[in-house]
Amino acid sequence: MTQQKGQSHGPRTILRLSGTDTTDFLQGLVTNDVARLGDGLVYAAMLTPQGKYIADFFLQADGADVLLDVDSALAQGLMQRLNMYKLRADVAITQTDLHLHRGTDTPPQNAHRDPRHPDLGWRALRDSAQTDDNTDWDALYVNHMIPQAGVELTPDSYILEMGFERLKGVDFRKGCYVGQEVTARMKHKTELRKGLAQVALTGTAAPGSEIMAEGKPAGTLHTVAGDRALAYLRFDRATAEMTAGDATLTRTA
Repeated sequence: MTQQKGQSHGPRTILRLSGTDTTDFLQGLVTNDVARLGDGLVYAAMLTPQGKYIADFFLQADGADVLLDVDSALAQGLMQRLNMYKLRADVAITQTDLHLHRGTDTPPQNAHRDPRHPDLGWRALRDSAQTDDNTDWDALYVNHMIPQAGVELTPDSYILEMGFERLKGVDFRKGCYVGQEVTARMKHKTELRKGLAQVALTGTAAPGSEIMAEGKPAGTLHTVAGDRALAYLRFDRATAEMTAGDATLTRTA
């Protein structure tokens, strides 16, 4: 596990999935196309049958194995869920001692570009912990509307409301996976009425503050970086000035 400077989310756990059925096993469970592992990192999520968020993670090929990089707070529950679905499949799931390294400079050897946005730089898995990263990750997350596990992404989240299509975390052509029907229905049959947004702040408000608009609840404030923040909003109530804590807010994206 590793935790880096300048970020609000927790350490990461790296799982190893091995066995002859690993690729097919993952393909039937996760939101993205595992066939893309040959091109680099694959960002994906695992959902409940009702289409709600369980965990998001990065998948990386390591020979015939697959490494899964997930927020440590979600790792145990994710392992339990994966083992529940494993049944008689030839798949072994183990926790490694690998550490995540990250940066926005020139990628080092064996690093992979973060697929969510070019400005998020690179990710690499190493045997020792990283000590030299001073990137202001929160600012990058807010600027590019990147939701984080345990902050914006919670068990009540739907991934399309959190921007997973924009972040290349879901594939609508790969076939069935757990939660696929609900996700596809949201994509093709409904207009999103709620979701992740960026707001400008004047004043101060703590993450988790309720956002109000004309006396009505309009959402929740999440990651704050300077005078910008991420928020989960009801879009129909976010058309004018809002308030949270001692701050006034306006939607910027």
